[in-house]
Amino acid sequence: MKKTIKRNILLNPGPATTTDSVKMAQVIPDICPREKDFADLMKKLRQDLLKVVHADNKKYTSVLFCGSGTINIDICLNSLIPQNGKILIINNGAYSSRACEVCEYYGLNYINLKFSIDELPNLALIEKTLKENSKIKLVYSTHNETGTGILNPIREIGALAHKYGAISVVDTTSTLAMLPIDIKKDNIDFCMASAQKGLQAMAGLSFIISNKEIIEKSKNYPKRSYYCNLYLQYEYFEETGQMHFTPPVQTIYALIQALKEYFKEGEEHKLQRHLKTFESIHKGLEELGFKKAIKKEWQAGLVVSVIYPDDENWNFEKIHDYCYKHGFTIYPGKISSLNTFRLCSLGAIEEKDIKNFFKVFKEALISNNISIPVIYKGGN
Repeated sequence: MKKTIKRNILLNPGPATTTDSVKMAQVIPDICPREKDFADLMKKLRQDLLKVVHADNKKYTSVLFCGSGTINIDICLNSLIPQNGKILIINNGAYSSRACEVCEYYGLNYINLKFSIDELPNLALIEKTLKENSKIKLVYSTHNETGTGILNPIREIGALAHKYGAISVVDTTSTLAMLPIDIKKDNIDFCMASAQKGLQAMAGLSFIISNKEIIEKSKNYPKRSYYCNLYLQYEYFEETGQMHFTPPVQTIYALIQALKEYFKEGEEHKLQRHLKTFESIHKGLEELGFKKAIKKEWQAGLVVSVIYPDDENWNFEKIHDYCYKHGFTIYPGKISSLNTFRLCSLGAIEEKDIKNFFKVFKEALISNNISIPVIYKGGN
């Protein structure tokens, strides 16, 4: 008898709503991850991850780690800097700020090139900074800042990095398998992501699609971490086909299934599905009078950051709890200077799910005596 799994619609920025087939892929016979059969699975998985970003397997490889997306930030920053090198962090949001925190913890030499969270980075200023700091060896950027939904110009940033002899490291955690990425055309040397977002698999497994030549060069860089060293993990994969330490076996099976479903749906079809849900989110918010924190034309098409209304009855927790009770999860914002919440078009959801959400969301507003259209000081 087929098990029925309650379907919740997650409108948070990950983990994402998954298909039942991905969930059930984890129900497998126990296997020791050191068996050759499992190593063969890992080999194909690593090759398939390259295909998602159109990476040439002669030049690039994928290296997997246990952990959330933040582990990738740690790994790339601590592993890819030579002794006297400097890091340039393009910072216009919470996740690039997290990269600065990693540098602080390791005592790495870095420049925090900070921009407003609701503005695109200034490419002229980035170039000026690179020109004036010849020790910069790594330029770090975030493709989509999920705290706000802003889409950063990674291709142009990567071109500037290469022009001045630095490598380009990009956090694509929320965009990989959501927006089309071509690792070469987008000037990316290291592309970071996790299983639980665009690929619609399970949390706990992350990976870095990496330039082989640069990884091998990093063998001689200072070793700042044991577990989180990119070269050590890469070397172990190359020698054994396995992770250095115990992998999350069931999570890997879920990712393998999710990749099958990704390739079956197709890059372009999946993109259009997400863009439809994104447009549906905007339409629903506009009908209720909500304002957004980021200009729509600057958004990645994945996350909408919504400003709290100026209504004395507004209480995010109450709205959240009402929606959650009815099978929809909404998420707080990540803008320190502005009260916001986020609605995201990640995961195995469709336009009809968003329409159903807004029925529930409107009920939540009515039940909490919140004016519709919602109120902002100075008018709607």
